[in-house]
Formats: sequence, structure tokens, C-alpha cells
Amino acid sequence: MRCHNAESEEGCRPYEIPPCEHHVNGSRPSCNGDDAKTPRCHQECEKGYAVPYAKDKHYGKNAYSISNRPNEIQAEIMNNGPVEGAFTVYEDLLSYKSGVYQHVTGKALGGHAIRILGWGVENGTPYWIIANSWNSDWGDNGTFKMLRGTDHLGIESSIVAGLPLINKQY
Repeated sequence: MRCHNAESEEGCRPYEIPPCEHHVNGSRPSCNGDDAKTPRCHQECEKGYAVPYAKDKHYGKNAYSISNRPNEIQAEIMNNGPVEGAFTVYEDLLSYKSGVYQHVTGKALGGHAIRILGWGVENGTPYWIIANSWNSDWGDNGTFKMLRGTDHLGIESSIVAGLPLINKQY
């Protein structure tokens, strides 16, 4: 099922959890409070949406792990699109704005899941380009570059991917 921002007219159901600020000061309320409860599941589309709920769902064909070797992660991205990964977040990531992130200082805050979109090299340093879930006002428009090829903070140790089920018959 496609969810969307509450202000959008696209998709079956609006995304019901209001946006909040992740680790930055901005115009939204902080995400650290208890205000965002998981909403009840409504198994129906908004009134007037053209596609029935059951036909708006998207299904996965399979999910699988990828080796921690950077060249195999790159091959997966080239062949099938972005992959999901996880790593340990440290305090210094919270103030990231640009460049290739490498942990330098601060304590560990916990694990975090992200989407790896691609890779590159900046001033001789290889990096992954990563989409974060902390809103577009964090980092470089919601993305960041992280050191590639050394399993920095475990980034290359937990890569997973999946393929969509195409032509699902309803």
C-alpha cells in the first residue's frame, strides 16, 4: 500500500504520524516525546481514491542478505536498486552537514537503519551515499556520505535487499 504525507492528494491513505525533528532544531516538534503513538490500521483507502485497497498493495517477491564486500553491494545496487543497511550511530553524526562522515568523537547512541543509494569518491576517500530518515533539514538535504570499504561502524555488515513481486494477480 502506498502511504503519503497528510498534505498530499496521492496514494491510498495519508501517512498518519505527523512529521517531527530528528536530532536537529527546526520547525517541527521533537521526535523524542511520547506524542506519536502508532495509529490503528485502517484497511481501506481514503474516500474517492480510484484503486481499491486490496489492489493498491505492493508485494515483495523475496528478501535476502548481501555480502559485506563493497563490490558485491555495488553490484546489487547497480542491478536491483538501493539496499538497506544498518550501523551504530555516534553523537558526531547528529551535526553532520557535508563531506564523508567518519566517526571521530562522542558516545554511541544506538543502531540505525538506512538506505544506501550509491557510492563515489571525494578527495580520494571512498563513500556510500545514504538516505537517512531524519527529514530533509538534517545533513545534506536528508542524505549523507559515509566511509566505504572498511565496514565503518558496521555499515557493510548488515546489508539486505529485496525484489518486488511483478504482475501480481488479484
